[in-house]
Amino acid sequence: MLIESRPSSDAELAALLIAQQKELSEADGGLDGEVYLTHDDAAYLVVVVQGRAVACGAWQALGPGVAELKRMYVRPAFRGRGIARQLVVALEEEALAAGRPVLRLETGTYLPAAISLYRSAGYTPIPVFGEYVGNPFSVCFEKSLVAVTSR
Repeated sequence: MLIESRPSSDAELAALLIAQQKELSEADGGLDGEVYLTHDDAAYLVVVVQGRAVACGAWQALGPGVAELKRMYVRPAFRGRGIARQLVVALEEEALAAGRPVLRLETGTYLPAAISLYRSAGYTPIPVFGEYVGNPFSVCFEKSLVAVTSR
């Protein structure tokens, strides 16, 4: 397994994101109605297994010291292998190296596996933020990548 950076214009990344959007639409019954495109200012990672792009994720700067995890997706045939967890760690490492020690994310209430992944990776629930405010299907999480020490 290889995790590599890809530009937002990458064809394999685009195929993963199209598959993600199709699956999200099926999962929520088309009720959410949100369609997400790539962002040129996001840093995308793609997971490659035996020469095939099987998963993706991104982080995007939100403000000083804060980034958002976005576009997490693993092809169904490759789920249950720990790929998503490794991808989250790689995204966290990149964001931290770029001076973003606080990560936030949004997922859908209709995605219990995603919610479970983020909770088990140390993310805690926060109020809905940014563009997700007002979306009844949104649930948001946050994680600080640096330990807070008391004096």
